[in-house]
Amino acid sequence: MPKSTTPSYISALLKPMPGKGTDRRAWSIPLQGVWIPFFTATNTAGETAIAAEALGAPLRLQRNPDGTPKFGNTGRPVIRIVKELSDQIRIVRDNFTAGLLNYAASVQKSMPAEYKAQVEACQKAGMPITTRDYTDLTEYLELVKAAAESKPETRETEREAMPVAA
Repeated sequence: MPKSTTPSYISALLKPMPGKGTDRRAWSIPLQGVWIPFFTATNTAGETAIAAEALGAPLRLQRNPDGTPKFGNTGRPVIRIVKELSDQIRIVRDNFTAGLLNYAASVQKSMPAEYKAQVEACQKAGMPITTRDYTDLTEYLELVKAAAESKPETRETEREAMPVAA
């Protein structure tokens, strides 16, 4: 692979980082371990003005319109990230996505032949996998269909076996 002038921030994104905790996640990133320190730093640097209470208590109990706590289908209380923080996370995500797309576009523009060759190589390498998956799925569905066709109609059999009310 040729050495490029990849920005260091892009290279850093591609390096694996150790550790995976049980922290609540927003956009698959730990809230207490990453987002709170990040937004505390952006507040400190004057880049954001997120309320201290949002950073101090980022998780909030959801409430019903009558003010009572809201519970999910599992019976557990519904806990959400405070809207102010959630909105900032969405902005970071949108900007991050735009940065990735801009980087991809710049590589496509500066190295069109190499980019096209990379796309073609990836498609060629992936073809046996997608072909195998398609074949496996088709064979399985044919087996299921054949099994269903070989069984007598369950509802008709059940109706015939039921006693008729007099």
